[in-house]
Amino acid sequence: MIPVLDWRRFAEDPAGFAGELGAACRGPGFFLLINHGIPEDLRARIFTQADAFFALPEAEKARISILNTPHYRGWGKEGDESLDETSPLVDRKETFNIGYDLPADDPRVIAGEPFRGVNQWPDLPGFRDTLLAYYDAALALGREIHRAIAVDLGLPQDHFDRAFDEPLAALRLLHYPPATGDRNEIGAGAHTDYGAITLLMTDGEPGLQVRPRGGDWTDIRHVPGAYVVNIGDCLMRWTNDIYVSTPHRVLPPKRTRRSIAMFVETRPDQIIRALPGTGDPKYPPIRAADYLMSRLDATYAPKELT
Repeated sequence: MIPVLDWRRFAEDPAGFAGELGAACRGPGFFLLINHGIPEDLRARIFTQADAFFALPEAEKARISILNTPHYRGWGKEGDESLDETSPLVDRKETFNIGYDLPADDPRVIAGEPFRGVNQWPDLPGFRDTLLAYYDAALALGREIHRAIAVDLGLPQDHFDRAFDEPLAALRLLHYPPATGDRNEIGAGAHTDYGAITLLMTDGEPGLQVRPRGGDWTDIRHVPGAYVVNIGDCLMRWTNDIYVSTPHRVLPPKRTRRSIAMFVETRPDQIIRALPGTGDPKYPPIRAADYLMSRLDATYAPKELT
């Protein structure tokens, strides 16, 4: 159901690869991407750094809480986030987010522009350098995937290039503790992602499920070295519902589960409106930063732990 696509094919046969990608984006809204070019040693290093961070004492992690800043950067403890806005349950996971890295004296930071804050960093050797290197590599891959998306939609390959300059893109480390046996708990509630595409790397521990249109919840199989790539709501709006943003969730795992998500977002001032050739617009135009803020505000609305 979830196809495996070989990224090397795009260089050899752009139209053929784009056709396969387009079929996945119109259908399940998910695909697995192999031979993507992100070095294995970098992928291994970021998991090592994530493990070191989540092993820190809670008081040290709380010093850089995501709730300290309006820019959604830092550590999220269990209970800070609830991805299923319709459920009373909170997600049983810890997170750590960074965004586009800016210095404290950047005029946009000083002006308090949305999503233009500074990243919060723990005191761990190599942590900052590893996360920024991975952020850059994953963002570059995300930009290139949008070139294939442009081909599929009949647009020039470079159509989306400028849209991802100094973007809203966020890198997230995730740590799911083992299930307690409580039937009411959830690792990550059912949701669709907010941005353009998501590049997810997992440690192979099961739990991620997808629910395609008209189907039931289905496990996403683990392919070593592959990225799980899915369409977000922003790209669904941009393509006027040609592409599908599909609900997914994470069940409480039997053992600790770790994953690394890169949420590929556009620049803040990008106006998301129906692309040329996609028909009469189904959504009003909206600035990317405004759309993302509306979704995150709902995600972090307070709920009581259950």
